[in-house]
Amino acid sequence: MEIFIQQLVNGLTIGSIYALVALGYTMVYGVLKLINFAHGDLVAFSAYVGLVIMMQLAGVISSSVVIIVLVFIFTAIIISAFGVLLERLAYKPLRKAPRLSAVVSALGASLIIENGIMLIWGPRPKIFPSNIVPNINWNIGGVYIGLMQLLVLVISFVLMFVLYFFVNQTKLGAAMRASAIDQDAARLMGINVDRIIMITFIIGSALGSVGGLFIGMYYRGIYFNMGWIYGLNAFVAAIIGGIGNIPGAMLGGMLLGIFNALISGYLSSSWALALTYVLLIVIMIFRPTGILGERVAEKV
Repeated sequence: MEIFIQQLVNGLTIGSIYALVALGYTMVYGVLKLINFAHGDLVAFSAYVGLVIMMQLAGVISSSVVIIVLVFIFTAIIISAFGVLLERLAYKPLRKAPRLSAVVSALGASLIIENGIMLIWGPRPKIFPSNIVPNINWNIGGVYIGLMQLLVLVISFVLMFVLYFFVNQTKLGAAMRASAIDQDAARLMGINVDRIIMITFIIGSALGSVGGLFIGMYYRGIYFNMGWIYGLNAFVAAIIGGIGNIPGAMLGGMLLGIFNALISGYLSSSWALALTYVLLIVIMIFRPTGILGERVAEKV
């Protein structure tokens, strides 16, 4: 039982990271009906940017708490700016083009970001410092919970709750939901759809930057092409929960993290990726729109 609970905690930790990244996919898809395949590489880029900022601040600031807060803020600003730039250069010119053109553009942007990371920081892995977050662990009934795990869980859940409140309880969130349903009707109602799309990329990229920093701080090692595997897992999580559905992305990320942790704990980590796609296939067979997804009639 202790092993099960321990793997459950581990799964919730990595699942919350998947959920943060998956929200970036699902928000962009909800508004633009576009799979932003470059999102995973922005997550990897955020880890490298955060590491650079962290090393610079560590030389002038002694407080670890202040360093971490500033790293998250500065990284989110930088990655959000890159997200907006990506939308303006790679996606906006293709809004009226066939969907395949936008997908190809997204894949091209993904390769550019990935190779850009390699050219700037090199192909060798980089290591996050171990002394930024104290190595504190609590033993609760035989289950170990680390301070880093607690931070990941608390911050992730707070961010997901704030996003859910923003989308469902604010005027700007209502405009975002209206744009996701019908952009032409939203324009007729006086909504600036271009502004909504920009805000969507800002929020999605910022959440992805938090996920990228958590990956670096939790696992410590980062590498230039890690955006592909983490982005793919987050994309799978978004599909499992229901692509375009914000609660679905949260649920899908948690379920995928727990599933991977249980497979790694009871079978082998080498089976985790393969069985992840088995899970995806099973869910798609019985629930093609995802667990929380709804069928939407296509306009003709």
